[in-house]
Amino acid sequence: MEQRTLLELMVFSSLIVLSETIDQKPAIEIYSLHVDCKVTSRFAHTVITSKIVNRANESQEATFEVELPKTAFITNFSISIDGEVYPGIIKEKAAAQNEYDTAVSQGQSAGLVKITDRKLEKFHVSVNIAATSKVTFELTYEELLKRQLGKYELLIKVQPKQLVKHFQIDVHIFEPQGIHFLETDSTFMTNELTEALTTVQNETKARVSFKPTLDQQKKNPELGETLLNGDFVVRYDVKREATAGDIQIVNGYFVHYFAPQEMPVFPKNVIFVIDRSGSMTGRKIEQTRDALLKILQDLRPEDHFSFITFNNKVVEWKSSLLPATEENVASAAALVQTLTARGGTDINGALLTAVGMLEQAEGLPERSVSMIILLTDGQPTSGERNVEAIQENVQKAINGKYALFCLGFGFDVSYKFLEKMALSNGGIARRIYENADAALQLQGFYQEVATPILMQIEMQYPENSIEGLTKNNFKLFFEGSEIIVSGKISDELDLLPVEIKAQSHTSNLTLTEEANVKEKEQVFQNQKYIFGNFIERLWAYLNIQQLLEKAISAQEEDQKALEAQALDLSLQYSFVTPLTSMVVTKPQQQEELANKPTEADNEKPSSLPAGGTHRLMSGLRGGRRHSELQTGSNRKMFSTVSRFREAVIAQPIANEYPQLLLQLPRQNERICLNIDKRAQTPVHLLSDPEQGLTVTGKLGHGINHFVQFDINYVNPPVQIHVYTHVILVSYNNNNSWLSWAKSASSTIQGLRVSVEKERSVTASLPDTVTVKISLVKFPDDFLGLYFLDTERFSDKVTGVLGQFYSKAQLESDSSKDQSAVERLLRVSGSEHKVSRLHKKDYRLKSDSEPVSCWSIDLTP
Repeated sequence: MEQRTLLELMVFSSLIVLSETIDQKPAIEIYSLHVDCKVTSRFAHTVITSKIVNRANESQEATFEVELPKTAFITNFSISIDGEVYPGIIKEKAAAQNEYDTAVSQGQSAGLVKITDRKLEKFHVSVNIAATSKVTFELTYEELLKRQLGKYELLIKVQPKQLVKHFQIDVHIFEPQGIHFLETDSTFMTNELTEALTTVQNETKARVSFKPTLDQQKKNPELGETLLNGDFVVRYDVKREATAGDIQIVNGYFVHYFAPQEMPVFPKNVIFVIDRSGSMTGRKIEQTRDALLKILQDLRPEDHFSFITFNNKVVEWKSSLLPATEENVASAAALVQTLTARGGTDINGALLTAVGMLEQAEGLPERSVSMIILLTDGQPTSGERNVEAIQENVQKAINGKYALFCLGFGFDVSYKFLEKMALSNGGIARRIYENADAALQLQGFYQEVATPILMQIEMQYPENSIEGLTKNNFKLFFEGSEIIVSGKISDELDLLPVEIKAQSHTSNLTLTEEANVKEKEQVFQNQKYIFGNFIERLWAYLNIQQLLEKAISAQEEDQKALEAQALDLSLQYSFVTPLTSMVVTKPQQQEELANKPTEADNEKPSSLPAGGTHRLMSGLRGGRRHSELQTGSNRKMFSTVSRFREAVIAQPIANEYPQLLLQLPRQNERICLNIDKRAQTPVHLLSDPEQGLTVTGKLGHGINHFVQFDINYVNPPVQIHVYTHVILVSYNNNNSWLSWAKSASSTIQGLRVSVEKERSVTASLPDTVTVKISLVKFPDDFLGLYFLDTERFSDKVTGVLGQFYSKAQLESDSSKDQSAVERLLRVSGSEHKVSRLHKKDYRLKSDSEPVSCWSIDLTP
């Protein structure tokens, strides 16, 4: 039976990444790998062709793996084996999903898709090829390059993982405006490899070619290891005149690029609204401090600024905005250096306070731009918690007067919530990924919005002569970026007039331009660098992007209409978008599906590979406490994992909540912890700086009912995210997904991560406490947590669980009856009355008697 494959895709503006991975058996050989990219007026059309041969005497598996830019749309994919071509077919997502669900119900597996980092997602297809046979993979995708900080960028991440006889990258650029500058860069280039790089450039065209020989690719002449492992970058910008921009026309479609230069910068009135809740503890708050200190240095003397920090309380640095004098910047820097994290998250209160400060501000420049920059890493847990109410409150307060930019730190935020709030208030949202360069991500974002040079921009075209006009009104324009408008010209039009109205810092502007349609079309005739009707495809691409963005903040009925328009365009122009899927046929194998997720899909715990099983994370019902043991055949108890002697979550009785059991160090006493935190923010369970280990957890809907654990190591820098449905291991911007459905293990610089099928995952590192997490499937899925070798904890260990390993002391008084039901527990400077309970300990044999423990209730 033919198999169709669905693959989920994610992509990034002006970035190409290629990663070709083949089964490690030397019999599978990539004998040709070619990346051909044609960039015509910023619109990039990329074709990646990989040719593989099986030199073995038996069938082998060949894998095609490509990392794609986040903003690209796949337009075609095919597999060719022995003269037979298996093409991809793009369908409406719902229809393709129905086919896929049928395949899954028949026991067929899902496609492999891995999110690699904030910019990329990995497209991955494997096929079996017969002995001595060949296979050719070909992938095509398109994207509109976005100008940021004065340049366009193509980043090609080269990772063939073996020597390739015919390896070639060709980048062709045609820019009718003229090429202002062009440069190449690489992280793996050597003197020998430089000889394989050629760049040819004239006024409007450039070709960059990289074609290393086998000898040039070798790390060592005696070994077969390749040097080709890293980034290959092409950057450029175009020439511009002080006019109303540049208009280009092909086959009745036009595109208008507008990017004025050397204009005075508006003074900014900016309020930084910074989350300092408990979930920002550690690396996040440190990186936030580092970034803010740099951003303060970038403020211009004419700018005004202030800070608002918030957890469950909202604190204003000053009661009003201050000019960015040396003295005020130094004072703000001193505040930033003292930022610490604790408490809840009152996003509503913080944003309304910021709006109020702008409303009451006095002495601000008459022509200036006011903006609010929010940085948060979690859900609203204090004050107003309903996200729709917050969005409504903020939009009503701002009332179109200020721009709101929302930065979501990590994956515990609701990106949809932040994105809708930003787009509804003239700004944008951006996710800040929890990597080593998070501070640079924050600084980079600020640099993009630091220099507003125009506001209230209107791009006007003759109404009766233009159809399907893309967005033509823009609230702000920042130096180094670019406005792009596209549309379809009626057949009768000979001259296309354009009028641009905008406000600059010093005056109101009106710019006019008139394009001769026939003359403009002649520019692109007989140009081998272009690909067909590229402006029409650019128009469709831009329309789809803007319709989907507009739908985010629209009412439900309008949202459906906008998505329907975007779907029609996606199908008409064969784009894999969030509304379509590509069905890729593979010979005699199963069916898989390729969807394109949005940034909001790339969220814990919903960022799953295609086909990952998603179980509803519901808590235990009827959480009644029992101070005595219940027995009887109807009182079943369910084991997590036995044999372990430190901390564990166990579910004692069918209608009771699970328990956190741990052994107090140097004391023959057990503690049963009850953590009741209904909000979705993470619980800081344990952190030991000397061990380089941090563990956080997220609760579902019941006491102790954990549905997610995150284990973070400093050395090696590995993050392990464990959910009830999947396991994600992140290292050096690479993500690996592990399934509960099969046993597996991997080792990263001495850190061993092992999965026992449908039972547990263990992380162990020499001389470090071992962490084990178990999966419990009845009655509702939840996770159990263990720590082994806890004598290795240092006296600096902290956290809800960690404090018991260093700072806990149970009152000991020999004069008291040892069978007492209440005692006093001192931990971290606090005293708690604890009660003796009997609970099943699943670290012991299943038929063992219940053990006694001292019960303590905690609310982090």
